Amino acid sequence: MRNLKLIIKREYLARVKNKAFIVMTFLSPLILVGMIVLIAYLVNLNSEEKRVVAINDESNQFVADFKSSEDVEFIDLSTIDLEAAKTIVREKEYYGLLHIPQLKENTIPDIQFFAKEAPAFGFLTQVEKTISDKLTNRQLLARGIDVDLIAESRAKVDIGIQNFSGEKTSKMSTYVKMFFGGAAGYLLMMFIIIYGNMVMRSVIEEKTNRIIEIIISSVKPIHLMLGKILGTSLAGITQFIIWVILGGVMLTVVTAISGMSMAELHGPQQQAVEQISDNELQQLVIDIAKLPMLLLLVSFLVYFIGGYFLYSAIYAAIGAAVDNETDTQQFMLPVILPLMLGIYVGFFAVIENPHGVVSTVFSMVPLTSPIVMLMRIPFGVAWWELALSVAILILTIAGVVWIAAKIYRVGILMYGKKPGYKDLYKWLKY
Repeated sequence: MRNLKLIIKREYLARVKNKAFIVMTFLSPLILVGMIVLIAYLVNLNSEEKRVVAINDESNQFVADFKSSEDVEFIDLSTIDLEAAKTIVREKEYYGLLHIPQLKENTIPDIQFFAKEAPAFGFLTQVEKTISDKLTNRQLLARGIDVDLIAESRAKVDIGIQNFSGEKTSKMSTYVKMFFGGAAGYLLMMFIIIYGNMVMRSVIEEKTNRIIEIIISSVKPIHLMLGKILGTSLAGITQFIIWVILGGVMLTVVTAISGMSMAELHGPQQQAVEQISDNELQQLVIDIAKLPMLLLLVSFLVYFIGGYFLYSAIYAAIGAAVDNETDTQQFMLPVILPLMLGIYVGFFAVIENPHGVVSTVFSMVPLTSPIVMLMRIPFGVAWWELALSVAILILTIAGVVWIAAKIYRVGILMYGKKPGYKDLYKWLKY
């Protein structure tokens, strides 16, 4: 046990004192916050660009319905022919030219938008809606139907959602749960891959440098493997905590200094925000507050440690079995595949039916449960399901560590041979 503690301490200090580790620990939050600020700046900068759109309306029925705004300026070129209008638009480098031909009875006009590049989807949708609404009203009037009466008779239904206990929720609740659960599952997958590879590279490095031959003479292979896993795990948790603290502080400071707010949004983003009523926004805040944040955070730590132990044992066994990182590729598919499967199941099955058979089964399977269960937690999971999932994960970790230790014990001293799956199976019998 004393040797195990020494190995854990050695691995932990070797990681946290590594220059690359220190640089990435403090640089990663800065890069992430910088990317968020840059994206927000570019979105607002792109939205502030005013588009000039020319209209060539041969029917003279629609041009008056297009009103200029802060984002788009409409220019009427209906008095000239189409080719002349195209020439003007090209010379003055307008955003585009909307051509509406003469209207014919009971037919939809062949409307064209001429532009150097494809127009923005939101802009084109708004233009289509304006013309479609005008044509619809025109056809209704032609049939002797009172358009105003239809507008007055139109009823808007807003279905409220609440459970049998009387607790209300919003239609956005599913998206909120999906966002938090998906983010937790994706982060966990990335951490497992990053720190698992770190363990594997450490084993390969020591094996290549022949340091392992000296170490193994005084330390049991299983203690060495567990020490590497635990030491790297503690370094990973340390790095993650620093990321959260630094990232939160920097994001708060940058937001306060730059004064970025929802009020600065323009175009489609601003319209989307304005469409959300005060009641819906208030209910959205309530839905976020109702999320089991403490349970999600604790579960993230539990599944991070559990999932990391499970996969790191596999990574350590792979590292011990090969002589260089290139030879690890043949063993990586069985490691990456369950992680990717967990992500796909989470985003497609859990979101559609978080309590369905597929979601429940994959949240119990130990290779996918760290990701899938984290995605299910925001939707509400029974305590016994969570306990059963963690219990199965712990038992599987014990079995995988035992198998990995047997491979590690033999493979760590094997050189000059590229092992296959048959060789690994033989090593289990030694």
